Amino acid sequence: MKTRIKQHLSITKKEWNGLVILVVIIAGVLATPYGYRLFRKDSTINFKEFDKAAAQLDSVQKNGTYVDSLTGSGDKIANPVMFPFDPNGLTAAQWTQLGLTMHQAEVILHYRAKGGHFYKKEDVKKIYAITAADYTRLEPYIVIPEGNFNYKKAKPGEVIELNSADSAKLTSLEGVGPSFAVRIIRYRSRLGGFIYKEQLKEIYGLDSLEFADIKNQVSVNINKVKKININTISFDQLRIFPYLNYKQVNAIIQYRVQHGSYNSITDMKNIVLLDEGILRKIEPYLAFK
Repeated sequence: MKTRIKQHLSITKKEWNGLVILVVIIAGVLATPYGYRLFRKDSTINFKEFDKAAAQLDSVQKNGTYVDSLTGSGDKIANPVMFPFDPNGLTAAQWTQLGLTMHQAEVILHYRAKGGHFYKKEDVKKIYAITAADYTRLEPYIVIPEGNFNYKKAKPGEVIELNSADSAKLTSLEGVGPSFAVRIIRYRSRLGGFIYKEQLKEIYGLDSLEFADIKNQVSVNINKVKKININTISFDQLRIFPYLNYKQVNAIIQYRVQHGSYNSITDMKNIVLLDEGILRKIEPYLAFK
C-alpha cells in the first residue's frame, strides 16, 4: 500500500523543473502590482483646477455662455472700458479692453486678415465667437464711418446675374464688400461660371445665413458658363477646377492617354477615383468634342 501511494506522489525531474518554473511565474504575476506602484507615482490631483472647472460648468448651466477660465486666452477683464470704436481698426488689446477675451479678439483679427470687413453694426454679431450678450453690450459703441459705404447698393428688387457681374455690381449686394466680391470672381473663374446660385456657399467666408441674405438678389445664366473640353485640356489647366483633387485630375488625364478621347460622361465612370457624386457635380461643366 505504501509503495503504491509513494508511486502516485513521486514526480520526475522534468515535472519538478516545470513545477519550479510555474511557481516562479505565479510569484512574478503576484509581485507585478507592487513593482508598478514602486516605480510609478500617481500624479497628484490639483483641486484648485478642479474647483475652477466646476465653477465654469456652473456658469455654463446658469448663463448658457462659456468662458475659458483655465487659460489666459479665455480671461475677461473685470471692469471693461467702453468707448466708441470702429471694428475694422481695433487691435487685440483694444478688443480685450472692451471686455472680450483674447481668443475672441484673435478670431476677429483672423477674420479681418482673410479680407473680412464690417460694413454695418450687425456684421459684428455674425462673428461666431461673439455671444449675444457681447454684441448687446458692444452695439451702442460701434461707429462705422460712412466711407465704408462708398459703393452703390442695389435698388430694391434689382437682381444681379452672377456670371457676368463685375466687382462693382457684386459689392452692391447686401453684405458683400470689395474683398468678398473679389473672392466670388476668383471662384467663378476657377469654376468657369456658376450653374446654380447655391454654389456661393462653397466660397470661404459665406455661410448659410449670409447666403440667405443675398439669394433673392442674384440669378444665374448657365449659358455664360465656360465649359471644359475634357479631351484637350491639360493637367495644369484642369488642376484649378475646384471639384477635382490632384489624384482625380491625374487619373482623368492618364485614362485619356491610354484609352483615347472621351465620348461622354459614361466613359469617365470607368475611372475608379470618380464616384457618382463627383460625376454629377462635374458633368454640367464638361464638353466632349
